[in-house]
Amino acid sequence: MVVLQLVQEFKDLDISILKAIFENRNPAFDILLRAVTNSAAAIAFGIPGILLLHAIIKKNQVNQLMALQLLIPVALSAIVANILKYAIDLPRPYELYPFIHKLSVGGSPTFPSGHTADAFAFATAVSLMYRKWIIVVIMLAWASLVGYTRMALGVHFPSDVLAGAMVGALCSYAVFRYMQRKYSHPPEV
Repeated sequence: MVVLQLVQEFKDLDISILKAIFENRNPAFDILLRAVTNSAAAIAFGIPGILLLHAIIKKNQVNQLMALQLLIPVALSAIVANILKYAIDLPRPYELYPFIHKLSVGGSPTFPSGHTADAFAFATAVSLMYRKWIIVVIMLAWASLVGYTRMALGVHFPSDVLAGAMVGALCSYAVFRYMQRKYSHPPEV
């Protein structure tokens, strides 16, 4: 009984936060919000993919390894997020609440946020490789902004975004630790 009450309170908090974010956004910025949301996959997969292709063409094995250290966690987090999405199979907020409108892409089940997982996987991987505070701040700010846009555009609950951030960060950390053990010293810049 207590557990069910806690679950209901959590759901109520989740929707009240989402409602506040969605209703208090400035619609004039919706185009910018969509651009940030769309940057997740483009940056998270595009940058490592381009770096890997360049390293392969130049036959630079160190840069290939560095590119893979960025690409593998993003791919792994996308796989984990999609497995969880379809295993848990929860509806999107706009499907449940008439005051939330779908303002961006989002057709698969909602939990966890794949865009946020991609962004946090890339941000965490970059932060672990390039341990400069300014890079860490920029990467985490961008990833957090991606998560915010998913809520502001009405396609994810806060819990979806939090879970996506955790999936992305944990996948990156796991790959980083694996690479450390396998290669003794992971490529750092």
